[in-house]
Amino acid sequence: MKKIFLILLGVATISFANAQEKVYATKSGVIKFTATGGVEEIEATNSQAICRVNSKTGQIGFLALIKGFKFDNSLMEDHFNENYMVSTKFPKADFKGNISNIASVDFAKDGVYNITVTGDLTIHGVTKKITEKGTITVKAGKVVLNSKFNIKVKEYGIKGEYIGDKIASEVVTTVSCKLD
Repeated sequence: MKKIFLILLGVATISFANAQEKVYATKSGVIKFTATGGVEEIEATNSQAICRVNSKTGQIGFLALIKGFKFDNSLMEDHFNENYMVSTKFPKADFKGNISNIASVDFAKDGVYNITVTGDLTIHGVTKKITEKGTITVKAGKVVLNSKFNIKVKEYGIKGEYIGDKIASEVVTTVSCKLD
């Protein structure tokens, strides 16, 4: 009887451990955007984005400081922060949502898993519900999240005389986060 109890206890412990959630996170996620509308390339990168993913519930969150976006041209960076994003008034962009098909991702098995993320994206003080596609790649116990999507600038209340002319009205955004 004691052996059976110990075996059942062992099985229950293993099952409970497998059901445990793990939160994968990084403070060095990379968000890039391209907003080239005219002749001059407009690109910026933020390598300090915070990202968290709950492996069981699928909850996902991102936070990026606007002043963290770096341009090759410092004058362009100044215009971005002062005239377009008004980063002193709107210092961050964030996303809070869920991976709708988190159950299809096996964090214990190498592979590339297609995901769909739905949630609230807040930029420039405006929050919009979005649904985007992405991938989670698991390799040798490491997890990488990637996505590429477009953001319509005017939907977020971002204004400026060159939007639609020298600056694209839709910004191509890529996200890449190596999660621990």
